Amino acid sequence: MSTRHRMTAVLLVVAAVLAVGISAGAARSTSHHSTARPSLPALVWHDCGDGYECANLQVPRDYRHPHGATFNLAIIRLPAQDQAHRLGALFVNFGGPGGTAVDTIHAIGRDLFGAVNDRFDIVGVDPRGVGETQPSVDCHANQETQGIYSQPFTTPLNLNAAALIAKDSAYIQRCEQLNGRVLRYISTKNTARDMDRVRAAMGDSRLNYFGFSYGTFLGSTYASLFPNNYRAMVLDGPVDVDGWINRPMENLREQSNGFERALGRFFQACAANQGTCGFGGSDPADAFEQLVDSAYQNPLPATGDDPRPVDGDDMIAGTILAMYAKQLWPFLVQALQEAHNGDGTTFRLLADFFYGRNPDGTYSPGNDRYFLITAADQAYQRVHGHHGVDLYLDAGNHSWGLFPHAWWNAGYVELNYGLYNPHSNDVYRGPFRASGSSPTVLEVATTYDPATPYRGALRTEATLGNVRLLTMRGDGHTAYGGNSPCIDEAVNAYVETLALPPVGTVCQQEVPFGTAALPRSRASASILERTLWRAAPHGATH
Repeated sequence: MSTRHRMTAVLLVVAAVLAVGISAGAARSTSHHSTARPSLPALVWHDCGDGYECANLQVPRDYRHPHGATFNLAIIRLPAQDQAHRLGALFVNFGGPGGTAVDTIHAIGRDLFGAVNDRFDIVGVDPRGVGETQPSVDCHANQETQGIYSQPFTTPLNLNAAALIAKDSAYIQRCEQLNGRVLRYISTKNTARDMDRVRAAMGDSRLNYFGFSYGTFLGSTYASLFPNNYRAMVLDGPVDVDGWINRPMENLREQSNGFERALGRFFQACAANQGTCGFGGSDPADAFEQLVDSAYQNPLPATGDDPRPVDGDDMIAGTILAMYAKQLWPFLVQALQEAHNGDGTTFRLLADFFYGRNPDGTYSPGNDRYFLITAADQAYQRVHGHHGVDLYLDAGNHSWGLFPHAWWNAGYVELNYGLYNPHSNDVYRGPFRASGSSPTVLEVATTYDPATPYRGALRTEATLGNVRLLTMRGDGHTAYGGNSPCIDEAVNAYVETLALPPVGTVCQQEVPFGTAALPRSRASASILERTLWRAAPHGATH
């Protein structure tokens, strides 16, 4: 059994673990029953396997010109089991941006949302430019050498400004040449409009929505644009909604700090659980630094499906990927133990997942889509000629000084945004508000979330206004789905009855350190993208 297949099988187990405990039913209610409002032609559903149904909907590419070119949205649903008492459809966005919904719902929708599937359809829509929605964007780039997170990670010590500008410009030019006809139309505002059209086409008077990560920005945008059109809205792993779009450089520095904090907590847990971790003794953080420094000088050999040597950048990328879910920490433990013994195989796998590398050496377009959608939305200062470059070079230098392992996530990488030209012609930058006349939004935040730090969630709570905050004390990105029965039960009750948890409710994560074991069964590598949904767009393949 290859190491890749062993890792794939473990990730399948992780996906199952994340869904454990969410099937306990919440209190039932027949209130807020949706009624049909046939403002659009009804969707034509067809069977797409395993009890799921699929459909498509044409939406305007440019809403200011509704009779022009279109996107053909790909939609999937798992019909409510009790159709006689159906309450509506629960729309799910897994984040990114650039993460797919159709494939992910098909892979894990029944397990993840089984507790509310009795009376809700579980619905996923691939956003414009993503997945099976056509046209979709794809730069067909080698993410390790051409994409925004390409290696070697830039530092003040290896910086060649002219070469960096040339590399970023070539990547952007490639993206524009392959996708230029649609790049101006992939804003979050347009995606929110699309979602409202799908809601209407399904005959539901109000939307029920569950957004993870970037999906919380989409949800906040929808709530602000359509304050009377939603019944229930769950925002899990919330971004700082105003900072994400209007102050992206500050936002990324805060995220980089979140990664550092998460890694520190991993090493703290490793030191306290040496019987399980078995790496670095009383100071695994220093042992990791020594491994990375050594790998920069002498890359570690790897075996398996991708035997390319592993350098320090690969180790850092794979380590950050593992911070997205506490259930992934055992993979990092295995990688560290192997690396200590001179074997880079598991780090190679983790790095490949970070970049979305497929077994045939091609790459998922997930990171392309992340860049192009965020570039369409976020307010970055444009570079004109060489004017403005110093803003990003100075930010990169500062990031390198602040963040020993996550400096590459802010600063130098953002030069791509400064050089990018075809910004969307229709962006919503606020004000972001959850109307007091609409049902209260349920915001779910994790205290040590690496990707969307907890204080950003507090800002979003204050910004939106009509919000009830539900906190999980724990690690990893997003909370719902097997981390805490307390979280899952509260969310399920809210979705089904609009019952809110008491003000100030705090739940504890119940995921011990290092409990996953490597199974002996084979599994298809195509499932990897769907099991690493918490890390979207990283971890995607195909």
